[in-house]
Amino acid sequence: MHQLPLYDILCRSHFVLAGPCALEDFGLALDTAHGVKEAARKAGLPAVFKCSWDKANRTSGSSFRGPGMSRGLEWLARIKEDTGLPIVTDIHLPDQAAPVAEVADILQIPAFLSRQTDLLLAAAATQRIVNVKKGQFLAPWDMGPVKAKIEKAGNPRILLTERGASFGYNNLVVDYRSFPIMQELGVPVVFDATHSVQLPGGLGTSSGGQRQFVPVLARAAAAAGVNGVFLETHPDPDKALCDGPNSWPLARLEGLLLELTAIWSISHAC
Repeated sequence: MHQLPLYDILCRSHFVLAGPCALEDFGLALDTAHGVKEAARKAGLPAVFKCSWDKANRTSGSSFRGPGMSRGLEWLARIKEDTGLPIVTDIHLPDQAAPVAEVADILQIPAFLSRQTDLLLAAAATQRIVNVKKGQFLAPWDMGPVKAKIEKAGNPRILLTERGASFGYNNLVVDYRSFPIMQELGVPVVFDATHSVQLPGGLGTSSGGQRQFVPVLARAAAAAGVNGVFLETHPDPDKALCDGPNSWPLARLEGLLLELTAIWSISHAC
């Protein structure tokens, strides 16, 4: 996987970004990373481990956020060294970009911050891959100016991620036309299959989710030709400290990835 630069790999093949929503503890994160690596290997997919050191956008101010940047980056660096997997993690403020880029191979811009110019420019300046999640309030063609901000800052290594659009209260809907529309911008497009089944704020003090629909939406995205999938996965989603209702069980990750690989191979053949 490392014979080519990571972005070249992601441009040339289908891939998966997967891991827990947040860093709950080091052991759980490391075990999950090994599980992601093995599941992706069996499915023949390049894998990137995703996990957040801080979940700054939570429904309740008392919700679990993560270990913070210093400890979180230490854990992610150790996971990267132990597994050999590249790392993707979020940033929320411009001054976080440079220190996070010392560990992460991909800097992720959360959906609610997808138009924040200073944040995009700071991420671009690191020359790391920048993965921008399309805001729930944006049309797919609105990502053109977002991409242009990063490119004009001198960084062409960009991923765009679909994660559903607001559809009334506490619900999201996926418009599969967004994949070819954003692919026309000339960058790989990712489908966030787990946040797309989220019910934002649906439980009052936290978000709900409809985990059972993750495979349905992911299979449809693969058939529609998306380049990669983003999946929050956890050994025991019902006990996860963040986004458990929409997280996919780690023990079932391999089966789902094998299904997606099969669909991609058929779609590519056509």
